[in-house]
Order: sequence, then C-alpha cells, then structure tokens
Amino acid sequence: MSIPRVLNRRNRILLKELTKTDFKLRYQGSVLGYMWALLRPLMMFAILYVVFVKLLKIGSDIPHYPVYLLCGTSMWSFFTECTSQGIQAIVSRGDLLRKISFPKYIVVVSATLTAVINMLINLFVVIIFAFINGVTPDWSWFLIIPAIIELYILSLGISFLLGSINVKYRDITSIWDVIVQALFYAVPIIYPISMVASTSPLAAKVILLNPISQAIQDIRFGLITHETITTWNYFNNIAFAFIPIFLTLLTLIIGSIVFRKKSKFFAEEV
Repeated sequence: MSIPRVLNRRNRILLKELTKTDFKLRYQGSVLGYMWALLRPLMMFAILYVVFVKLLKIGSDIPHYPVYLLCGTSMWSFFTECTSQGIQAIVSRGDLLRKISFPKYIVVVSATLTAVINMLINLFVVIIFAFINGVTPDWSWFLIIPAIIELYILSLGISFLLGSINVKYRDITSIWDVIVQALFYAVPIIYPISMVASTSPLAAKVILLNPISQAIQDIRFGLITHETITTWNYFNNIAFAFIPIFLTLLTLIIGSIVFRKKSKFFAEEV
C-alpha cells in the first residue's frame, strides 16, 4: 500500500474517532443525554408554534405549516450548531494540535459532522411529523439531499474561515453569535416568504438569494409542499437561482484558503 493511501486511511480513522468523541462529550454529564439532540429543536418549535401560529395566526396560507415550521427550525438548528462548533473546534482541540501532527481540517470537519448526526436525527422526526400531518411522499423527497449538502458546505466554509481567525481573535465567537441572531430574522424560518413577497417582491428576492434561505426553502419544497417559494420558481431568470450556490462554493473556497494559510500557526497561537 502506498504512503498516500496509508495517510488517507489514518486520517479517516482519526476523523471517525474525533467525531464519535465530540458527539459523546456534547451530552456528557447531562441527565437526558442524547435526548437533547431531539428536545432542543422541538422545544424551539413548540414556542414558535404557540406564539406565531396560534396567537399571531401566521402561515395559514401554507399547507402543513406546523411541519413547515418544524423543518425550518431543525435546519436552522443544524446550521447554527454546525457553525458554532466548527468555529470553536481549533481552540477546543488545542492540546491535541500541539501533541500530534495531522491535517488540521480534520478537527473542524469532525466538529461539524457531530451537527450532521443531530440533524439526521431531527430530520427523521420531521419526516414522522410529515406523515402524521398527511404529507404524501413522492420523488421530490430526494431533492432535499443536495439542499442539505449545500447547507453543510456553507457551514463548513464559514467554520474554516471564522474558525481560523478565532484562534487569534477570540471575539469572533461572540460576534458570530450576534450575527446568527440577526440572520434568524433575515431567513424565513418563522414567517413564510409569501408574506414578504406580498408586500415587497424585491425584499423577497434578496432574502431568497441568501444561501441559507435557498437551502431551507428547497428542503421544504421537496419534503413538505410544492407551493413553497424557492429561488427556482420565483425568479423570471433561472440564472439567479445559481447565485446562492455560487456564494456557498465561494465561501468554502475562501474559507479553505484562509484556513490553510493560518493552520501553520495554530499550534503556536492556540
């Protein structure tokens, strides 16, 4: 076996073990343990459902809106968990980086893969709720796969970029927390994009060009209802639909370049 293959196999094993360790440590010491992977998004969904659906009557024009809302909160939880864990990954694994020589990106990828595991658990719950709510499965369910991959690639790119800067400037974590709070209201998680489109079509277009919005709306379109507004069916020019994908890939490329340049100094700065 060639040396590159041995190294690749070693890296895969290391990635697997770090992911398992991160997932176990995430819930270590808690009474409910792994149940928090389900309870966190469900509790958030319950609060939003009571306030915005029952009290404010938002989403009455959207078929299966409770599942629509649950899907949005689950995907949003995935994005926020993926980025927050990815940004802090290098700092939290400082001792390991100083002791062992291995590709530094593995630490970030392992942290984000833990969020992927939680997302898959939540997605299973969303699908169960969809069945209970009368959603009929069809071929479009397969469309959620590329949308989830896109959302993960975006999260990974942000993690590489901000995680590498966070090693030296620890304020990045706090700044990102504020940005995430702002993004929550800039992305159609609570409100349907149709509500924005009815008052300001231009604002709806700007929101849909956000890669997070585009991915979540595509997932809702494929999994819940084809009445969901997406970048593919809202713009007259289909070329606009590729802008969020371009921004996602650009984020990953820039994040990877910055991470690669700064990774040489991680062991010294962490």
